[in-house]
Amino acid sequence: MLIEFSVANYRSFKEKVTFSMVAANLVAQDKEIDENNVFAIDDDLKLLKSAAIYGANASGKSNLTKALGFMRWFMINSSKETQSTEKIGVERFQLSTETEDQPSFFEIVFLLKGQQYRYGFEVNTDKVISEWLFYVPKSREAKLFERHDNDISSTKKYQAEGIEKRTRQNALFLSVSAQFNVEIAEIILDWLSKKIAVISGLDDIGYRRYTISCLINDKNKDKIIKLIKKLDLAIDDIKAEEIKINANDLPEELPDKIKNFLLEGEAVSVKTMHRKFDNQGNYISTELFDLDNQESEGTQKIFALAGLLVDILKGGKVLIVDEFEARLHPLISRAIVELFNSRETNPNNAQLIFMTHDTNLLSNKLFRRDQIWFTEKGRFGSTDLYSLAEYKIRNDASFESDYIKGRYGAIPYLGDLSKIIESNV
Repeated sequence: MLIEFSVANYRSFKEKVTFSMVAANLVAQDKEIDENNVFAIDDDLKLLKSAAIYGANASGKSNLTKALGFMRWFMINSSKETQSTEKIGVERFQLSTETEDQPSFFEIVFLLKGQQYRYGFEVNTDKVISEWLFYVPKSREAKLFERHDNDISSTKKYQAEGIEKRTRQNALFLSVSAQFNVEIAEIILDWLSKKIAVISGLDDIGYRRYTISCLINDKNKDKIIKLIKKLDLAIDDIKAEEIKINANDLPEELPDKIKNFLLEGEAVSVKTMHRKFDNQGNYISTELFDLDNQESEGTQKIFALAGLLVDILKGGKVLIVDEFEARLHPLISRAIVELFNSRETNPNNAQLIFMTHDTNLLSNKLFRRDQIWFTEKGRFGSTDLYSLAEYKIRNDASFESDYIKGRYGAIPYLGDLSKIIESNV
């Protein structure tokens, strides 16, 4: 489970900002929402099942996603994907002379197999400046390792003796430890790679392939089709199959290089089944539609998301989505959020975090105040991140109306557009 994520001096974030999935101690809003939208870890800690992040264009919402995506990639790959002389692909905040020479800071707090960890690092483009891993064995936090430049100290519990000397200046000690079979490091990186998904709602390709593979291999197939049918797309069933390309079917004038490429792979056919009716409204047969050519872009996106959504909910994982509402009807976006907020459809406490402009979701019937976050860009170009829980407002306030009116900030402040194009008449 994700608890908190902090970032500073990365793209938009001059000062350290922290996004938290810890449920705030709010005055009761609505008993059903308060009980469904949170889950208890112990007597002292409750976590949120979902959170929405709003803000104007260029306010830093996507950069928060990219920061977490970079952190995840660097933790998993820094020991095996980089050479000693390669630069680290971190992008610092460039709009301040105060911070242009400072490293970028990343930290994540999470629960793994009932154990709470806090891991973080500071890097510039040349090297890892510092790195740390702590855990909470009982009630107090204890160190597993700490690093300052190339000076690394680890405890006996971490069991990484001798690996310090094998760690390059542009690689993370955690990543190198996992390469040398340090159990704690392996468990953490396995969790990162398998339990956290960071995606963009504008790019369907990667998770579309996953949905297709699930249907072909009969993994969660019934649940995927059931989800798509419940979202009212008039689809009765889905058929996905691999098609082997025959060399005789390819045009003779096609270059050999392209022919070989096509023959080595396998094409995939995805057909959606729709009911056909006569003029009396009687069901008479079934028609097959090609997903790519005969279904809407919205339907194609829901298809692409379906396999991932089922996997995340079933496995109690974490899904982070940028541009969540792209090509989705507001009621379908709401239905997806409700899947995560519901005890019935989310029994394993999966978490959904998404960046959006869809103000239809800004409702006290859907979210607690601590589930709503805002990004706002200041006059000097850096981003501030804050929660609606910081505002003293009534629980029954109209979140959407007040947001549009600018009461919480995080909206575009438009200039006078009336004289941009002057009439010559």
